[in-house]
Amino acid sequence: MNANSIYQFNVQRLNGEEISLSDYKNKVLLIVNTASQCSFTPQLKELVTLKNEFASKDFEILAFPSNDFGGQEPLDGEAIAQFCESYGANYPIFEKIRVRGPYAHPLYKFLENKKENGVLGSVPRWNFHKFLINRSGIVTDFFYPFTKPASSKIKKKIARLLAAHH
Repeated sequence: MNANSIYQFNVQRLNGEEISLSDYKNKVLLIVNTASQCSFTPQLKELVTLKNEFASKDFEILAFPSNDFGGQEPLDGEAIAQFCESYGANYPIFEKIRVRGPYAHPLYKFLENKKENGVLGSVPRWNFHKFLINRSGIVTDFFYPFTKPASSKIKKKIARLLAAHH
């Protein structure tokens, strides 16, 4: 397995079930740290729009709730699930994690550190920071929170990665 791929990491679903990110092999992924009490929270709905746009393609959104910014994710577990469902979330939502600093989840330490992922360094500065992953599990790009999920900028990059052959 490529040391620069995200497939080496395990993550926990909201119900506590552990899965390997290798379950998403050959898919283009958008990894987003989410929060329920943020001015960007309406992006949960836009993520639905984005997912629907690529519904027939090998595309998935992985949402990681985090309370690292402004205490904007006070919810836990089932409450997070219910909240995201109220926005029609049609993508997997994982257990609340830390996304920056010394206690950050290993996946996020990897995503943030160019030495580890071999491509880019980008630490989330707020909720709804987005990392784009290609079909081989390699980080290819990131978008700041103010870049809306359904923006043409993000859609074009996803389409390009989906069109690329492995």
